[in-house]
Amino acid sequence: MMEKLEKIEAYYEKEHPFREGINRLRELALKTVAEETYKWSIPVYTIDNKNVFGICRFKDFFGVWFFNGALLSDPKKVLRNAQEGKTKAMRHWNFTALEEIDEKGVLAYMKEAIANQKQGKVLAPKKNSSKKEVAIPEQLAAILNGNEALKKAFNGLAPYKQREFCEYIGEAKQEATKNRRLQKIIPIIEKGMGLNDKYR
Repeated sequence: MMEKLEKIEAYYEKEHPFREGINRLRELALKTVAEETYKWSIPVYTIDNKNVFGICRFKDFFGVWFFNGALLSDPKKVLRNAQEGKTKAMRHWNFTALEEIDEKGVLAYMKEAIANQKQGKVLAPKKNSSKKEVAIPEQLAAILNGNEALKKAFNGLAPYKQREFCEYIGEAKQEATKNRRLQKIIPIIEKGMGLNDKYR
């Protein structure tokens, strides 16, 4: 637990143009009943161990990821899809400056996301009949969206190779297994290889 806490603190304290911004978002997150934890190299806020939202920073923006953001009412029309056509549930509210943060609005969205999770309102990944489209598990989507080079490498793979990675993560029942598998596949994707290439 201590190690997780240290990683969270290190994430928020790291020198970064958006350091103040993510710390402001964290202040809002800590006003909710969600539990602060650390997954996929970002702080994630959970209810009953279920992911509700995460706080992330990138090169050009920072913001809040809502794991089931597609179910939020989004009165301010600010949420955008993490990866059009690929991520069904996850939505982002992004900012490029501290001044852009609408504190009351962000807190309201966080609270709505928590309420939805408590009611069990989640978007289950659909079994895809179309062979072309790949439904990316939220854990993998989180990592891809946080790493441009990795995302580019993943998008450059043949759809069947993308599907193999997605199924490999999606089939893991335990969070810990998913995380172990994620760590295993990152270097494979970086090399532009498929999961089973060495056996082919």
